[in-house]
Amino acid sequence: MSTEIQCFFYANVFLNLTLYNDKVLNYNEHEVNKKMKKIIGFILMFVTIFSLIGCTSGPINTWEKIEERGYVIVGLDDTFAPMGFRDNTGNLVGFDVDLAKEVGNRLGIEVRFQPIDWDAKVLELDSGNIDMIWNGLTITEARLEEMLFSNPYIANTQMIMVRIDSEIDTINDLVGKKVGVQISSAAFDAVSANPIVVDLLELVKYDQYNQALLELENGSIDAVVIDEIMGRYVISQSVGKYRVASENFAEETYGVGFRLESDSIRDQINLILNEMIADGTAAEISMKWFNEDIFLR
Repeated sequence: MSTEIQCFFYANVFLNLTLYNDKVLNYNEHEVNKKMKKIIGFILMFVTIFSLIGCTSGPINTWEKIEERGYVIVGLDDTFAPMGFRDNTGNLVGFDVDLAKEVGNRLGIEVRFQPIDWDAKVLELDSGNIDMIWNGLTITEARLEEMLFSNPYIANTQMIMVRIDSEIDTINDLVGKKVGVQISSAAFDAVSANPIVVDLLELVKYDQYNQALLELENGSIDAVVIDEIMGRYVISQSVGKYRVASENFAEETYGVGFRLESDSIRDQINLILNEMIADGTAAEISMKWFNEDIFLR
């Protein structure tokens, strides 16, 4: 039986049982067979479970299956400028967005972007809701245990971003200060691994960097540890508000993240990215967003 027929069958059984159960429940209390109500309840529960099982195909882990489906789902935090974010008209734009679209064009595959909760990114990936994470994703030892990565394509640091009039310039200057980071981010990991963390007044965790930057601007926190790629972009768009401390927390690289079983998908993305670097397309996209070629070679 095909998945579509299974779904149709279970849906109809579920609907009919539900209608019948409603009729039973609407009878006069003296006429209701309580035993029958329990039986119907159990049947509804099991039909629901089996319908979910029968209608779920599970994660796709091979490029062949991606081609059969005709599209790939890219997960991202759509507030992470300039890698993937919304412009003034609400359109999804960004450096990684442009890269993914070009890769999709060359492979003849539609690219569908799916905003995700960054804290749940591994769960989103493993459940099959998305096929990859392409959004300024830092390659770390911890993440290498949870996902495959493409070849590193950009270097990055976790920098300290402060208000323009702040006296903070080094990591030690953060003693007794409130420091903001995005939850489950490389910045959070970097600060948490540094001895300074025990001397902070508070390490404040945010769902999105936009929230942290707003609180930095209004003085609720003293500094934000943030990807240099995003931090310098924000500074360029907010002249006179922020500056960068002279010391940073970590040197790192970005990669595209995949399920551990998705090596054939990873290999296809690596192949096309290498082509784009070789023929100059990657450099063109980089110039568009950063006014320089920042691709690793």
